[in-house]
Amino acid sequence: MRIRTVDAFAERPFTGNPAAVVLLDAGPYPDDSRLQALAAEMNLSETAFTRPLPDDGEADWELRWFTPTTEVPLCGHATLATAHLLAADGLLPKGGTVRFRTLSGVLLATHEPDATLTLDFPTARLTPIPVPEDASAAFGTDAVAAWDTGSLGMLLLEVADERTLRGLAPDPAAAAALPSGVVIVTAPADGDAEHDYASRVFAPAVGVAEDPVTGSAHTALAPLWSERLSRDDLTGMQLSRRTGLVRTRLRGERTLLGGSAFTVLDAHLQVEL
Repeated sequence: MRIRTVDAFAERPFTGNPAAVVLLDAGPYPDDSRLQALAAEMNLSETAFTRPLPDDGEADWELRWFTPTTEVPLCGHATLATAHLLAADGLLPKGGTVRFRTLSGVLLATHEPDATLTLDFPTARLTPIPVPEDASAAFGTDAVAAWDTGSLGMLLLEVADERTLRGLAPDPAAAAALPSGVVIVTAPADGDAEHDYASRVFAPAVGVAEDPVTGSAHTALAPLWSERLSRDDLTGMQLSRRTGLVRTRLRGERTLLGGSAFTVLDAHLQVEL
């Protein structure tokens, strides 16, 4: 069985967020325990498994995502990676759109004429909340604001500036104890930056200490910064060690996430799922 690793939301190989992707044949998925075991073996933020749905009128493929410890309901970078491989295999032509059935409903990915990819995801609903008391201990700095992100299930914190964001020193245990399994920390971009806003994402509660680039988090970042900057089309920079760019276009209840991807590993499993 073939397995490939793709750097998603990357400007060049070895940046962005690596995802492992397995394109399965039509038919039932392997047992969940086997999928989870392979995701643990790969030890990346997510491993994606997709299978064609030839008889489904609403979707073309079913797509599932696993961290090293659990299945998750939404993942942007592994969706981008999967669409990239469908395009590479001639299953998604330029200008074409693929429909994925997922735990978060049917998600779309379009192969743009310039070879980039655009994901169509639901926009997160932001509700201002008090900054959690333990946030300062978790990240070594004070947050200036906080939001609940509704069904996205992530806690969104804002810190004073990009320098503060870059210098965060998270305590994984304290971060995992905050009221969400995933915490997005964001700040306005430096004045001379080419991006519009910056972020980092921490998910120790689901086995990911810091996620390199988190597409789904930008469904919450896009409405926040689009309102703040009075523009619907923005570029977000995720300031992990690998870094990555996500182009966001706010379209009401949907957010478009654009980026590039590179295949860096093409291998075959020596065991059966």
